[in-house]
Amino acid sequence: MNKIELLAPVGDFECLKAAVQNGADAVYLGASSFSARASAKNFDLDELENAINYAHIRGVKVHLALNTLIKNDEFEEAFSLAKRAYELGVDALIVQDYGLCSMLLKYLPKLPIHASTQMSIHNLEGAKELQTLGFSRVVLSRECSLNELEFIKSHTNIELEVFIHGALCISYSGQCLLSSMIGGRSRKPWKMCSSLPSSL
Repeated sequence: MNKIELLAPVGDFECLKAAVQNGADAVYLGASSFSARASAKNFDLDELENAINYAHIRGVKVHLALNTLIKNDEFEEAFSLAKRAYELGVDALIVQDYGLCSMLLKYLPKLPIHASTQMSIHNLEGAKELQTLGFSRVVLSRECSLNELEFIKSHTNIELEVFIHGALCISYSGQCLLSSMIGGRSRKPWKMCSSLPSSL
């Protein structure tokens, strides 16, 4: 029987305590930069260390979301943050940017890398490709049906993660155009949406 992990998002330390004390097997959180969880309070490095220690003492894993696209001049900072999180004992990184992914897989090979839902993986071919590249888990698009999830699971060995509650994505998972413009929930709203009517 496959193990099921209950993973909860946490935006600050109080949310972390609530998730841990109410039975979460793992939590995911954002750092103070490079996280698509822009509306959450998020964690600086000191808070991240405290969060990891608090969770680990209680047998709960911590996954760090570094799931925005990384610009050339941001790459060194993003990799440094990932490396520091690894040193602090984070259990996995959730990543979208393949350039960052490839460097993490090369230089931090013991750190599990999870493909963010922002990568828009929605079929068997995508999941198998990420498994071949070295990812340990893929967060599938919310739009996948139960039949599609079962098909992907039965034809690949990569871990699968799916959202079971809550979604503010207006378009397709990982293509956060309208939701970023309307609610400012992504790190940087897309300029191509700037002509949307103000009534939206």
